Amino acid sequence: MKDKPTYTLLNDIHSPEDLRRLSVEQLPEVCRELREDIINELACNPGHFAASLGTVELTVALHYIFRTPEDRIVWDVGHQAYGHKILTGRREQFCTNRKFKGVRPFPSPEESEYDSFTCGHASNSISVGLGMAVAAARKGEKGRRIVAVIGDGSMSGGLAFEGLNNASSTPNDMLIILNDNDMAIDRSVGGMKQYLFNLTTSNRYNQIRFKASRALFKVGLLNENRRKAWIRFSNSLKSMAAQQQNIFEGMNIRYFGPIDGHDVKNIARVLRDIKDMKGPKLLHLHTIKGKGFEPAEKEATVWHAPGKFDPETGERLIDDTQGMPPLFQDVFGYTLLELAEKNKNIVGVTPAMPTGCSMNILMEKMPDRAFDVGIAEGHAVTFSGGMAKDGLQPFCNIYSSFMQRAYDNLIHDVAIQDLPVVLCLDRAGLVGEDGPTHHGVFDLAYLRPIPHLTICSPMDEHELRKLMYTAQLPGKGAFVIRYPRGRGNRVDWRCALEEIPVGKGRKLKEGKDVAVLTIGPIGTLAAEAIALAETAGISVAHYDLRFLKPLDEELLHEIGKRFKAIVTVENGVVRGGMGSAVLEFMADNGYQPLVRRIGVPDHFIEHGSIEELFKVCGMDKESLVQAIADTYKQTGHPPTTENDGESCLRDLPREPAAPLQTNTPHE
Repeated sequence: MKDKPTYTLLNDIHSPEDLRRLSVEQLPEVCRELREDIINELACNPGHFAASLGTVELTVALHYIFRTPEDRIVWDVGHQAYGHKILTGRREQFCTNRKFKGVRPFPSPEESEYDSFTCGHASNSISVGLGMAVAAARKGEKGRRIVAVIGDGSMSGGLAFEGLNNASSTPNDMLIILNDNDMAIDRSVGGMKQYLFNLTTSNRYNQIRFKASRALFKVGLLNENRRKAWIRFSNSLKSMAAQQQNIFEGMNIRYFGPIDGHDVKNIARVLRDIKDMKGPKLLHLHTIKGKGFEPAEKEATVWHAPGKFDPETGERLIDDTQGMPPLFQDVFGYTLLELAEKNKNIVGVTPAMPTGCSMNILMEKMPDRAFDVGIAEGHAVTFSGGMAKDGLQPFCNIYSSFMQRAYDNLIHDVAIQDLPVVLCLDRAGLVGEDGPTHHGVFDLAYLRPIPHLTICSPMDEHELRKLMYTAQLPGKGAFVIRYPRGRGNRVDWRCALEEIPVGKGRKLKEGKDVAVLTIGPIGTLAAEAIALAETAGISVAHYDLRFLKPLDEELLHEIGKRFKAIVTVENGVVRGGMGSAVLEFMADNGYQPLVRRIGVPDHFIEHGSIEELFKVCGMDKESLVQAIADTYKQTGHPPTTENDGESCLRDLPREPAAPLQTNTPHE
């Protein structure tokens, strides 16, 4: 662990209690030191950068005014919570952030009592905060205050509106803080973004109204029963004076702001003034993503997760990728553009991830045919369904873990009508350092039961291009293509666009002792494990299923008739996924092979590098070799050479065999 820089104030802050011993006049210096510490840490240990710089003043003010952890701060998404982690006793360990067994990538109650709730997906903080506020009231914890922090990008999510709607009618004293920086990962889009940008109000007016309401309470002219009527009346006067409606006050949620989100002393003053007000209230802050680091302020999207960089010059230390295979997302982006140039009905849809999924390639060339719908995965799928119903061919790209939020939309608005929507699930499988909230490991299992879906996963870049071409051909219906974060294995990734017969797998290698069945890019790793297993005298066949649904029954009948030992390998949960589908087929057709399923086990997997997590799950090359050998031995047939299958493991190289990921942090 490297020596920490010496700071005048930050070195002595080990908890929020230490922070609260300081004077308000010292808070700007705390913010300066905290911002510098974040910059220096993330320069050498990459993570989510710009968002945390933008919330430094808010973080300091929150922990200064509220009695955390007794008072609850609920962060939305968690990209902006690095300052929070540092101020709550994790500064010494922060150099392990996002590393295996180190500080978690997002707030988690399992790590700290100051992390009030798990956060990794957007738009949930208002609903969570309201639940906590109701729980505190029911338990008689009258002194506990609840603060929900949400960004303007997250405010576009449907869950945020559902929470607001319920908060307006359920008794609570929650404070919602709207961190408005005009950004999500890419720039925020939609009507809510423009509304928030234009929204103005008078701090002086709010102060007068607050003092008037307190005076009326004291003389008995105002009580809780009359309070909402008073708020509605004063809101009406305010709307008349400003010639502008306020959506929050229209829902009986007191609105304050917007105020400068980088004036820590003023934020602290306002928080002190409003924290004990009755009823729900919202404080609107204008902040700058990347504040205090000029390159990040100028290019907030690039600096959302920039990788390593020089903290003095701002130069990003990007690995030399010349001669390396491309990212799967870039193959998707360029192939989509190529297809769109030939098929005028193709359109692209993404929920706030145009750069992360490379939909920006189509957006730049054909801006009228690509739609960023904001953080709204359910809407993205239903919107795609509507376009497909009337003749367009949508390619809807959603990260696998975020697709979980659109499950009903997929069933009700796409699958039932068998609409030709192509769902491209990026970041499928284990994603590495972003941990359990972002691992896309459930999609194969939760999609498999849905009728009318074609579900496939390409083993390499050529297969991805061909499957995308196949998906947009007439009559293919709802089509799911899933692929992982990071790089494939082909430098020569461009190939002719050809149709792949739906439901047809392929035999990659002959063998007679064990059949290894894979789906997706993990097949490359399995192929190398097979080569090593054969040095122990085991003859191994390799089949790439390609399609989880429909299964290639002809291929599976061949396997069921020929093999007593089968190993299935998938980068997804082992329960309900491809291995389970193979077991079902064998049982339904009277075959009785020994089937060993390898995939993500039945618990949430922590964060770490892909190689580390594969080893945890028994999906690394060494574990695959051992599984093949053990499965064969369990059938009662020892290896055909004198060794016992262990010699192929002794000299096994420990470095990753295939470029399954990039060092660039997850967007």
